[in-house]
Parts: sequence; C-alpha cells; structure tokens
Amino acid sequence: MTQHYRIGQIVPSSNTTMETEIPAMLRLRETIRPERFTFHSSRMRMKKVVKEELAAMDAESDRCAVELSDARVDVLGYACLVAIMAMGHGYHRVSQKRLTEQTIANGGQAPVLTSAGALVDALRVIGAKRIVVVAPYMKPLTELVVDYIRNEGYDVIAYRALEIPDNLDVGRHDPMRLPDIVKALPYQEADAIVLSACVQMPSLPAVAKVEAMTGKPVITAAIATTYAMLRTLGLEPVVPGAGALLSGAY
Repeated sequence: MTQHYRIGQIVPSSNTTMETEIPAMLRLRETIRPERFTFHSSRMRMKKVVKEELAAMDAESDRCAVELSDARVDVLGYACLVAIMAMGHGYHRVSQKRLTEQTIANGGQAPVLTSAGALVDALRVIGAKRIVVVAPYMKPLTELVVDYIRNEGYDVIAYRALEIPDNLDVGRHDPMRLPDIVKALPYQEADAIVLSACVQMPSLPAVAKVEAMTGKPVITAAIATTYAMLRTLGLEPVVPGAGALLSGAY
C-alpha cells in the first residue's frame, strides 16, 4: 500500500521558490520510492527583505501553523531562513517549539522544522566545519546570517552577498550564475559550499554543476529542508540529482 504524506510550508507571501524546489525534489524521489506527497502552504506578508518586515512577518507564523494544522499535515516547514536568523541566535529552536505547540493546541499535532535549523543541522550531518556561503541579501543581513551560522559552531571562511533587496527579484535570480559566483570564493579551503542561504534564491539546477566543478558537497536551504522533512517523516532521505546530502550517503 502506498503511503501518502501531506507536506506543509509556512512561506513569505512573495516567495515563489520553496513551493517549486521542494515539490520538485520530492517528485524526483517518487520516481525511486513508493511514497507520495501533496503540498500545502500558508503565507506571511513580506515584500522587502529588511529586518523590520522580517520581524512583522515572523509574528504571523503562529497563525500559519494553526491553518496548516487544520489540514492535518504530517510535517510543517517554516520556509524562511533569514526571518528566523534575524530574531537572534538559536531562535530556530524557539520557533520550532512554539509552532509545534500551536499545532497541538489546535488538535492537529505536526512536527515543525525551520529552514534555518535544517541548514545548520545539515552541515553537521555531512561533517562540515569550514564553509563558504552565497546569500542574496543586502550585506548587513548577510552578515547577520553568517554570524548566526558561526554561533552554531561553523567557520564561515568567506561569503558573498548579492545585495538583492526585493524578494521577488531574489526569486528571479538565474541559478546558473551561481557557479561563477562560487569560483570567486576560496572554496578549495572549505569542507562544503552553502550555495543558497535563502529559501527564495533558486539554486537546484546549479547544484550538480557546482559539486562537479568544486569537488565539494553543496548544501542549499531547500535541500536541507527536504532532508529534514524526510528524516522527520521517518523516510530515507534520498533524492536523485539533488546533491550530496540527498545522495543516500547520510
């Protein structure tokens, strides 16, 4: 009997990528495994990627968790990395606990994970210590993200801030520009590459090329979130063509 799973996502209102890349990866997984997935979202208002809008958006996440628990989703992902990291060190743990409690109070208990927590956990899974990071944010927000990752115990040896202020424009960034961006970073000294420290910046089409070019494992917010969702559901975290983390090696 085929097992069906409902995947819930809390997404920024201007996000167009997490509802593209995560379903794409799980559809690829369906080609090699028997489980099937459906996808369900609730949105938080956000247009500009600035700290004030991020804080206001995060305040809406409780409502979104309740709405998704109405649908009795099997796992719930908070799909905005920088909104979590902008709230202070370790906030992904606070958010995950609070939102899970919201689903319980609504009678539709679902485990909650965040893309921020998934990213830092994924680096631990692959044993990375030294990393390089690509992010679309303005430099102050990128530095905030880098500081958050460093506080989790990783050495960010270099990063690139693409400084794209409008979230819709982040979603329109050509992922095939990413290999050349990585070439300008000292990736040779890193254990892994965070190709997209953002749920909105598309990256999946470039992952295999960057891994082949650098010989390094590549992590993205979307890949890490997919891995965390599969693990949370008790499923083997394998997706063909989605990078080292989802290769079955971990």
